[in-house]
Amino acid sequence: MKQIAILVASLGKNVELANKLQELLKEQGGEAFIINLAELKLPLYTTAEAEENGLPQKVKELADKLLKINKFIFVAPEYNGTIPPAMNNTIAWLSTIGDDWRELFNGKAAVIATHSGGGGMHVLMAMRQQLSYIGMNVLGRQLCTNFQKHLSEKSANAVIENLLSIN
Repeated sequence: MKQIAILVASLGKNVELANKLQELLKEQGGEAFIINLAELKLPLYTTAEAEENGLPQKVKELADKLLKINKFIFVAPEYNGTIPPAMNNTIAWLSTIGDDWRELFNGKAAVIATHSGGGGMHVLMAMRQQLSYIGMNVLGRQLCTNFQKHLSEKSANAVIENLLSIN
């Protein structure tokens, strides 16, 4: 069984959601590791930053790890109706690792999930749009939780089962 990368862009409830998804994956025979993008504390990506200082070592290490992965779960809160800066910045850096800016993502499966203080639907739409644009195959079913709508393990297990069934 190949590993699944769970990329979480938060220090709060989304970490709890990522941990729960990792637990459910394990129960279904999957193997996953969590990378907290907020904890990476990458410099802000700009072309000037990249030209002046090159690719940060943390990005190189992350890219080496993720190039081998073909299934991902992205877990992020909603920030002003869109993707949190930590996730967007990490994706920007990772898109600079080689000659093909989609290399790390193209053709790989992705599940999107959120625990958001608001509804959470805007971040899911934003993640779906961005991840599709960089070449990922985002599964149709997504996970949206918030303070009024708790995680349905039945739904989470169905999403995980779908992800695990992809070759």
